[in-house]
Amino acid sequence: MRKFDIGNHKPSVGQQVAILSILGFWLFYVVIITLRAAVGDWPAQEELAVRRVFVTILGIAITYMLYRLLRLFEEKALSTRIITAFAGAIPCAIAIAAFNFYMFNVYDPQSLFDEKNMEEMRKYMEQENFALKVIVEDSISRFFFMISWASLYLTLSYASEVRTVERKAARFAQAAQDAELRSLRYQVNPHFLFNTLNSLSTLVMRSQPEEAEEMILNLSKFYRTSLSGDPLEDVALSEEVHLQNLYLDIEAVRFPKRLKTETHIPAELDDVLVPGLILQPLVENAIKHGVAHSKRPVTIAISASAEGDFLKLTVADDGETKSQNKASDQNNGIGLANVRDRLETRFGTQAKLQTHRPETGGFVAELTMPLLADI
Repeated sequence: MRKFDIGNHKPSVGQQVAILSILGFWLFYVVIITLRAAVGDWPAQEELAVRRVFVTILGIAITYMLYRLLRLFEEKALSTRIITAFAGAIPCAIAIAAFNFYMFNVYDPQSLFDEKNMEEMRKYMEQENFALKVIVEDSISRFFFMISWASLYLTLSYASEVRTVERKAARFAQAAQDAELRSLRYQVNPHFLFNTLNSLSTLVMRSQPEEAEEMILNLSKFYRTSLSGDPLEDVALSEEVHLQNLYLDIEAVRFPKRLKTETHIPAELDDVLVPGLILQPLVENAIKHGVAHSKRPVTIAISASAEGDFLKLTVADDGETKSQNKASDQNNGIGLANVRDRLETRFGTQAKLQTHRPETGGFVAELTMPLLADI
């Protein structure tokens, strides 16, 4: 049997809120009954008010006991709590009605009525089962009063639980998104390292030790810079472009006569934020499918522009013509898919990657994402 420790379990509705709601309900009761007595010009207004205070104090205490009862079932299903509220309200209503009957009909009734009214009251009270009838009738109205408060409490409790579940779901969704971003981000480095080691192997096999040494130094700089950042943090566009220039310097050792580079980044966009290494797969594709397959110099251009609230980044090369590179389109899949997945995970439908091949040759990849300022 499951046990609930009221002392340790944190309620969905704080005790202070519950007590304030109880006091608010009974204050409303006192105000309404007092106004009713004043409008009806009942006798002995002060005495009635004093006895009403005693009934109210007992009502507050009993309602608090109902609150403690509902607390015991707080981790149960909502239907169970509703049944508990209805069942618990019955004895509470009867107890309040019985005490109310005692205070206004049994305890010193002479102080509430003059002689004439007292005589009429005696005749009225001599009816068969008078006490039972009055208590039952009053219990029904008290029952609905108690259920009204219990409904308010259950509503507040359920709303608090829904907010808690929503916050947990949001945290889990964010954790899943962060894990996916990390996975996609870390996917870039091994892929890049594999390509670079292949290039380094080629230089060694060609007996080009100086070029190999230069590539190793550039590779060290690249990894020192790229691995120092948090995979979940965005970086300044100027830093991202700097990393790509380091990578292009590495590949320039491999293709000293065929690789040319250009960057066109407006100064006002240097500090805008982009996902780290988002351009890396695109630049790699330009090297692999543009420069490596060409027998002439190929220019890789990295450019940026602002279009309203969006940033457009372009990586383009002027490699071989369209007809000569149809077979390489399928080989672009991994790098482009990585970029698309990272954009979708980070920005949803607000970001996109578009590619096309100009008729004059080459390949163009365009990234569009929200323009994020560096705060």
